[in-house]
Amino acid sequence: MILKAHHHPVVYPFFKWYTRWIVSRKFSRVNISGNFQNKNLPLLLIANHISWWDGFWVSYLNLKAFKRKYYFMMLEKQLKMFPVLNKTGGYSIKKGSKSILESLQYTAGLLKDPQNAVLVFPQGRIQSIYAASFTFEKGIGKLLEMIDNNIQILFIVNLVDYLSCRDPGLYIFFTEYTGQSDDIVSLQNDYNAFYATCISEQQQIEDL
Repeated sequence: MILKAHHHPVVYPFFKWYTRWIVSRKFSRVNISGNFQNKNLPLLLIANHISWWDGFWVSYLNLKAFKRKYYFMMLEKQLKMFPVLNKTGGYSIKKGSKSILESLQYTAGLLKDPQNAVLVFPQGRIQSIYAASFTFEKGIGKLLEMIDNNIQILFIVNLVDYLSCRDPGLYIFFTEYTGQSDDIVSLQNDYNAFYATCISEQQQIEDL
């Protein structure tokens, strides 16, 4: 049985405040690049998984750009280590278990509500920020097969750079995906193409 998400009436508002506070405190700058067209559809957020920070970064983006009720899938082991996250929209997935199907079905259910934004990491593990590309696991394909309504899929790439600052800068790129969502290979290839574009743009950023 999976650990389903909750939005505690006290903990969740605090989590949103804390997200804004810690991101602004720990990063010398936060640059967000992307345009969001609100179609009043549920949002499936697909992001690179490079650090402990990822959930906070996407939460910050949601607060700034999407303003939806935020959910995020995380490994059951990690969620049990930090149970407070279960009260802020976190729910579990356990790799290698039969409950994976339940986690995917639960995610598909969340994506029926246009007020929801759901974050998943299709590569299923943390990878180095220096990774050139990402390989998606089969779960994202099964999830998309389960969704029987219209959704918006957004690609998100989070990068950090120090340049001449003592503290790192955070650079968040996002774009709506309008390709073949029923083809995991196309989805993966298109995400990697967007990731490569973001890296190229990041390399051209000059220190201010």
